[in-house]
Formats: sequence, structure tokens, C-alpha cells
Amino acid sequence: MAAALRRNVLLGFSQAAYQEEVIARRLFGRVQMVLNRPAAIRHVLVENPGNYRRTAAVTRLLGPLIGGGLFLAEGDDWKEQRRTVAPAFAPRTIPLLARRVAHTADALVRRLQTGPPGPVDLLETMQHLALEIAGAAMFSLDMKECGLEMRTLLEGYAERLGRPTLLDFLLPEWIPSFRDLGRRRFRRRWLALIARIVALRQARPQHLEPTDIFDLLATDPDTGAPLAPARLADQVATMIAAGHATTAIALFWALFVTASAPSVQERIAAEVASLDLGPERAAAALPQLVYTRAVIHETLRLYPPALSIVRQARRPDNAAGVAIPRGAVVMMAPWVLHRHHRLWREPEAFDPTRFLAEAVPPARFAYLPFGAGPRVCIGAQFALTEAVLVLARMVQAFRIERADDRIVKPVAAITIRPDSSPPFVLHRRD
Repeated sequence: MAAALRRNVLLGFSQAAYQEEVIARRLFGRVQMVLNRPAAIRHVLVENPGNYRRTAAVTRLLGPLIGGGLFLAEGDDWKEQRRTVAPAFAPRTIPLLARRVAHTADALVRRLQTGPPGPVDLLETMQHLALEIAGAAMFSLDMKECGLEMRTLLEGYAERLGRPTLLDFLLPEWIPSFRDLGRRRFRRRWLALIARIVALRQARPQHLEPTDIFDLLATDPDTGAPLAPARLADQVATMIAAGHATTAIALFWALFVTASAPSVQERIAAEVASLDLGPERAAAALPQLVYTRAVIHETLRLYPPALSIVRQARRPDNAAGVAIPRGAVVMMAPWVLHRHHRLWREPEAFDPTRFLAEAVPPARFAYLPFGAGPRVCIGAQFALTEAVLVLARMVQAFRIERADDRIVKPVAAITIRPDSSPPFVLHRRD
């Protein structure tokens, strides 16, 4: 069982976790809690977030990828970073992103339409696509030069160094484990790659107006001063690691579930049939993709990008009637929360109509694909825009089917990904 848990921590959740509002246990002298009570989650993430910090294990696992960037920053440092990064993700930048997404999605559709016949690996295809979109939207760069190295590094980290071990939870942050030494080696290679990407982008001609996210990230929005190189590297690494990898996996799962649900796929096809999803009209089409967006939301419910949100209590607290002792590790696991039997009707069923306007909306803190509160994912609208437009364009161009009926199991490795990459068959809708 221990070996199975190392391969897939999703197996560690008991059936009670999907039934009870609070699961508490003591492990190695520390209280660990899983919260499924929406009011308690609201308290931890929104009403009293200052009482809760990242755990040492989270820093160990994610620090090599994103360093001291926005995701792991705390206190005043986080506030300052949020202030400087926010303009890059303001609503006014969505049309720019939509144009880049549509252009890249169109190019993918053309490649798939003219490529060799036969099954397609959509997991790999979406990973390439998300990386191309990240390169175009963030840096105005073609990522072919460094894309293979980037994917190899990120996938290798997720499969090996990114999987937690017992020592990650037991050792103080300042005592390195043997695996931490490997993470430090990864960190050096990763930063060298990020430095090359930044250098390539900085070598491009300058423009008076921002042309991509990098232009907005690279300078302080108040003073106009350039961001310190180390800080800029951490922000770029965060955007790449947190942005492209999670969106690629979300797109794979969306295509997987729509291929398995023909009626859902045909409803998307009907919605997009008359829409112009090209670069110049994609942003205008977004409000009309109501059902497609609901499909993405339902996909994120069943296959949330991150397994859990973990915090450690600095002081004793009471979260909507839940007593939380000092030092307790509090977990809010979207994987569990989104499948909880008290919060969702038929929680295991794929039903996009849950997210249509006429449906009764889920409890606000029962659905957390991007977190909540002041530390909600700053790139959430970017991720949704990309996922909705790509799914719409793929279904507009193809009828997507599974090429076999093998069972595909979700596993947790930084993101919630498939245990294998099943083949798909694409039929043109011309």
C-alpha cells in the first residue's frame, strides 16, 4: 500500500473523506485535518488567511520549480509581488490572450487536418499546444528552440522529484534530504533554461506599448523600473510551470470526457458551428461559448488542476465550528471536495449543466479549482479563456473519439494527470 501511495496519493483518501465534513487524525505528533465544510474553508482562506501559512513540505516540493515567486511568497513580500504582477493579468489583457490562443489553435487544427491518418496522442498534443500558447502570449516567442528541454525537465520533476516522501513531511525546512539535493540540481538546470528564455525575449525590439505578458511582468507598474533579474526569473518560472502544465492537463481531461460523452460533444459542436473562432473574433466569441465553458468547469470539478490546498495554523482557531489547534496542518482537497456526497448531486457523474445559469449554483466554497480568497490563482481567467477557446476550436473542427476502451486512471503528480496517454481518433467535420 505504501508503494501505491507513493505512485498515486489519491489512493490515500478514505471513503469517509467523501462523506464527512471534517476528517482529523494525528500523524507523527501533528494534527492533520481535511476540511469539507464550505464555511470552514471560507474562514481559513478568506476570513482569517493571516493565521495560516504554507507548510514546509509544500515549499520543498514547489520551491525548486517556482522559487520565491508569487505562489510561495508570504506576508509583505506576497503583497508587493501581487501588486507588481496584477497588471499582467488584468481583464484588459484577455483580448490579447484570446488572439494568441486562437492563432495557435488554428495552426494546430491545420496540422492535425493535414497530418498522417491514424490515432493521435492528445495528451502530448495539448502539452505542445499549451507551451506554444505560453510562448506566444507570455514572451512573443516560438518555443521550439527550448520546448523539448522544458517539457523533459517538467515531466521528469513531476514523475520523480515532485512526488512527496515521508521525509518531506517530517524534516524541518532547513534540513535537506537526499531527494532535496536532486531538487537543487534540477533547480540549477531549470533556472538556466529560464535565463535563456528571458534573454531571448529581452533581445527582441522594444515597443512603446506592451505586446505580451512579459512586457507587463518585467517592470514595476508604479515606478517603471525593471524588475530585479532573480525576481523576474521566479515570476517567469511560476507562470510557465503553473500556467502551461495545468492548462495542458485540463485540456486533455476535457477532450477525454467529451470523447466519452457524444451528446456533450455534439452540444458543443452545435454551439460553435456558426461562430468565428479565428484570431480577430475569438475574444468577441467568448461570451457565446456558454455550454463550452460549462464543460470546462465540470472538467475542472472532476479533474481539478491541483490535488490540494494545504495550510498550517500559526495559532489556535475556530473555523465555522471546527476547532483547529496551533500547528495543525489543514488540507482543502478539491479532488475530494468536488466529489463530496453532501455537496454534489451524483458527484461522480459528468454533468456540465451544473454550471449553466438555470442550475442551482454550487456552494461558493464547494468548488475551488483555482483556490479562493486573496491568494486565488491570479491566472484563473487566462486559464479558462485558453481552455474554452481550444476545446471549442477542436470540437468545431473534429468529431473526437477514443481509439480504444482502455481504463485511464487519474494520478496525482504535481497536477492530476492520466496514468497513461490513450489514443484518440479525429474525424473532420467539414
